[in-house]
Amino acid sequence: MSSAFQRRVAAATGLLLTLGVSTACSSGKEAAGQDPVGKADGKISLTYLQKQGDQEYFVGEAAGAKAKADELGIDLKIVNLGNDANKTVGEVQSAVAQKTNGVIIVVPDPAVGPQVVHTAEDGKVALLTSDDQICSTGPDPASCSKADLVPRVGFSGAQMGEEVGKRAAAEFKKAGWKASDTRVISAWKQDVTVCGDRVNASKKAFDAAVPGVKTINVATDNTPTGAQDKIAATITANSKVKNWVVWGCNDENVMGGVTALQNAGTSPANILGVGLGAYLACKEWQSDKPSGMKAALFINGKDVGALAVQTMYDKLKHGKDFPQEAFAPTTMVDSHSWKSAGLTCS
Repeated sequence: MSSAFQRRVAAATGLLLTLGVSTACSSGKEAAGQDPVGKADGKISLTYLQKQGDQEYFVGEAAGAKAKADELGIDLKIVNLGNDANKTVGEVQSAVAQKTNGVIIVVPDPAVGPQVVHTAEDGKVALLTSDDQICSTGPDPASCSKADLVPRVGFSGAQMGEEVGKRAAAEFKKAGWKASDTRVISAWKQDVTVCGDRVNASKKAFDAAVPGVKTINVATDNTPTGAQDKIAATITANSKVKNWVVWGCNDENVMGGVTALQNAGTSPANILGVGLGAYLACKEWQSDKPSGMKAALFINGKDVGALAVQTMYDKLKHGKDFPQEAFAPTTMVDSHSWKSAGLTCS
């Protein structure tokens, strides 16, 4: 494990200690995921269920989880759910049947939340989400009361989006563009709560600094090809626009947008993409070739995976309640700074 990684995990773990956010215990009701689970006797076993487990961010998350599990002497099983909501429920049932002590999950679809929660509760298995939220009482976390949200480890969508919007505004001003010549493409999977948090915060921060630029919202599936296809249609419908700002829920959306624009003949000088993740952005920066991807917020999956395993260990070994949310650190990077920030690119 690199010293840079250890520093990031230490910082994230230290931050966790400050985030003992109170749950609904004051009302006499346990918050979702806080139902009493007995301390684990002997060696702890955990199951980490991830959507899109072959995506680079989640590969890093699994690596961080494994490194932390090895450090703590935990048996850890990692399962790639892909985008299969049916497999999600089946794998939770399988984890319960295999007597796992705790499940950490990134759901492909938040609609399975209630079934996942009830399966874990019935099996007396501790449940923690990473990255995306789920609700114990309904399919839409955005419509869920705070007490019914399952505790989550990840990143603050609002804080991340704000950083993206601020950087986009700074790049816009540096480029000397006019609002009348520019459009913003905001791309995300619109039923994912944390995605909405991110893009809404990006728009708010950008508009505060650069008023008057119109935003075009594009619904995608959060994949590069899906975003590229949807954004290509948007470009065709707005062929007279000179300059484009692109942000989204993740690097996939922004990279898809940048690719669509460049394929349509837009010069990289007229594209201002600010990614979220940096794991695709960095591929653009490995050569000297001009790119429309101007910056990206580096979110390190390794930090989240390690923090999630540590949080679950503290619950099972020491009886420490989950914080309602715990956040790992982020760093804005560009073509000049991504390597020094510790971002690896494969």
